Amino acid sequence: MKSELAEEIFELIEARSHARPTPMEFEMAYQARVAIDRIRFAIKHTEQFAPRTEELREAELQLLDALERLERVDRRFQQRSGLRTADFSRTPKRPYPPVNGADGKS
Repeated sequence: MKSELAEEIFELIEARSHARPTPMEFEMAYQARVAIDRIRFAIKHTEQFAPRTEELREAELQLLDALERLERVDRRFQQRSGLRTADFSRTPKRPYPPVNGADGKS
């Protein structure tokens, strides 16, 4: 009886630990977000400033493929962890208006 209960508790703990991402997964997700931002930056700048050549077009396609793959992994991580894309936003959410011109506007 006790061993059955202990086994059941162990199974519950193990299932729960697999349900949430590990600290290493959070770190990898952060690094993926950094890579996504850098790839977007590179694509934007090559489109704006680089000469239009066939080799550059191929490089852009490779960057777009890498970007799509990282975004897909990021979406899976967010679903698994219960996070949303808005949680990674660079601009903080303000539930209330700024006080005394704290938003930088006069």
